[in-house]
Parts: sequence; C-alpha cells; structure tokens
Amino acid sequence: MRVPMSWLKEYVDVTSPLPELAERMTLAGLEVDTIETIGLPGADLSWDPKRIRVGKVVEVKPHPNADRLVLAVVDYGEDALETCVTGAPNLFPYLGKGRIDLKVAFAMEGACLWDPYAEKPRVVKLKKTKIRGVPSRAMVCSERELGLSDEHEGILILPNDAPVGAPLADYLGDVVLVLDLTPNLARCFSIIGVAREVAALTGQTLRLPSLDVPMKGEPVEGQVSIKIEDPDLCARYIGMVIRDVDIGPSPFWMQRRLRMAGMRPVNNVVDVTNYVMLEQGQPLHAFDYDRLVARAGGNLPAITVRPARPGERMTTLDGIERELTPEGAQGLVPLLICDTAGPIAIAGVMGGAETEVTEATRNILLEAANFNFISIRRTSRRFKLPSEASA
Repeated sequence: MRVPMSWLKEYVDVTSPLPELAERMTLAGLEVDTIETIGLPGADLSWDPKRIRVGKVVEVKPHPNADRLVLAVVDYGEDALETCVTGAPNLFPYLGKGRIDLKVAFAMEGACLWDPYAEKPRVVKLKKTKIRGVPSRAMVCSERELGLSDEHEGILILPNDAPVGAPLADYLGDVVLVLDLTPNLARCFSIIGVAREVAALTGQTLRLPSLDVPMKGEPVEGQVSIKIEDPDLCARYIGMVIRDVDIGPSPFWMQRRLRMAGMRPVNNVVDVTNYVMLEQGQPLHAFDYDRLVARAGGNLPAITVRPARPGERMTTLDGIERELTPEGAQGLVPLLICDTAGPIAIAGVMGGAETEVTEATRNILLEAANFNFISIRRTSRRFKLPSEASA
C-alpha cells in the first residue's frame, strides 16, 4: 500500500515528525516498509529550489537550423525571459502561434537531473551548450528527467494554476509511505483507512469527504436489471447508469496521485474508479453501457452475478482469452459478472475486453459490489491476476 502524504493530509492533520509517525504506525501493526521522497531533501534527486522552478512558456519559435527542434521562450519569475532549445513533440502544436500560456517544469544551468538516455540511473548537471548553433543554458523537463515516471515522449505540462517562479519542490514535492500490510488489516487498504488509524494514534480529527451524489434522469431500474444467484459469494451488487460522458485524460492532480499510489492513469472514467478505490477501499468497475445493450440485442441489459459454468471463456482487459471452467468436481468455481450473452467480468478481479470503456464510450454502467473475499483471493491466484481490487 502506497500512501502519498499530501493525499493523507486531506483527511487528517499530521503533526508528528515523519520518522516518529512511521515508528508509531509500525508499532501499531501498520508496518512502514519504506519512506520514499520525491523532489524534496532526502530524495535520490532533490530538486534545487533555485534552479528547478515552475516556468511558463510564452512562445514557441522555430529553430533556425533544425526542423525537429524549437525554441521555447520561458518566463520563470525573473525580469528577463529565457530561451532554450528543445525537441519536445508536445510543444510543436504551439509553434508559430504567438503568445501562449503553458506551465512547465523549468531547469536552469547548474541544476541536477536524471539522464533520460542512460541505461542505468545517472544524475547529470545541466550545462550551457550550443544545440545546432543556438546557445541554450536551460531546459524544459520531462517526467523522466525529474524522476517522476519513465515518460519522456514530451515535457511535463503543469496545470494553469501552477505559480510561475515557485520552486518545483514546493509545488510537486511529496513523500510516500510504503506500507507492508497483512490481510487482516483490510480496513487499512485505503487512504481513508490509513488516515483513520493515524487519527486514532495521534489524537487528531478524521475528516471524511462528502458522499453526496447528484442524481437526475431516468431511474436505473428502467435501464438495467441485476440478479445475484449466490448471496454467499456476492452480498450486494449495485449498478448506476451515467450518460453523456466525454472520455479524455483525467485532471493532472488525479493522475499524479494515482502514479504516486502505484497505478497508471488511463482515462477519466477508469481513473476515477481507481481513485475512489484507493481513497475509500471500495473497488468499482465501469462497463460500456451501449455495448451491453448491443449484446442484449437492443433490449434492457440483464446483469447476473453467478459462478462460472463448464466451457465458458472470456477475453479479459489484458487481452488474454481465459478458460473459466470450474476446476474439477470440488475445485474453485470463479464468480462471474454476466449478461444474457455470457461473461463480461471476473468478479472482483478483472473486467472483460468486449465491454471495456474506450474513447468511443458515451454511456457507462458503474458497478459497486461486495464479493466474498476468500473467493476473490482464490480466483486472483488461479488466473495469476493480482490487483489492487482483489487485494
């Protein structure tokens, strides 16, 4: 379990020094295995507050001697602007557009960054140089150069509210507690769960987010039916239809929190289901509702939660076709989410490819359920599909 401190502090005030808090948590059973520092003092790469700042690209000009390079004119909080040479592909759409306002991570001469091309991790110091005849002593940075991720296809674009000239460490620096939790501590497999324990240990007040959800439109009972065949394996299954969604990237702050928690951002719908799971400890899954309607021959989708039947197969989201047949007379029987056409998900483990959310999705069926944890754990092991949802 990875717990970003900036996320944790939304729900509980942390008044103790971090080493002291980590020790108290470990003694209480929440073993803090590692403390990871990002950008701050103590990190493998500490961002120099004077040399690595929030910058604003105000113009992108053509390079006079190279078609694959451009000149980024950057405001970094000083009186004069700085021009640096870059080949970042996500700056080319702004070439020749005149005045722009694009927040970036900006490094000046003398700054230390990760070498994105080295086979082994290596820190290099930024020096003044000439690139195809143009002097350049600064750079706009990618996530890999900052040690945030392996992304190096373009530079890191920051939200519009990023304060120009501020040290990047003040804006993006963070600390992540890596917890080694045992299965009996399921209450702590969420940010709020950990916050509740920290509040109890330190005498602070737990702040819970609002659970109010705005509802409007046709009642869900008229859009999907749900049946649970075995209540011992699924005590509750809830579906909500959300219409007219626009699939796209999730907000920067959400993507950052997901990455720090160890998950890869996908799109806004998938990301928000993962975000709620990490925050609340309740796994969610989103199906493409229109695909469910198509599989039902244009009729009302009928969701059934039931054990697998002999001969059933399904391609999961990882692109692998899986044999779902029960293992022997007394063997494991996977629990499935099905519609009238067959399986659409392995319950609590992984969804199916045929009903996944894609860029073309406009309406979704959002699932929230309580499955038997022993069944989910055994199913996860059988299919070798460990995940945060099945933990």
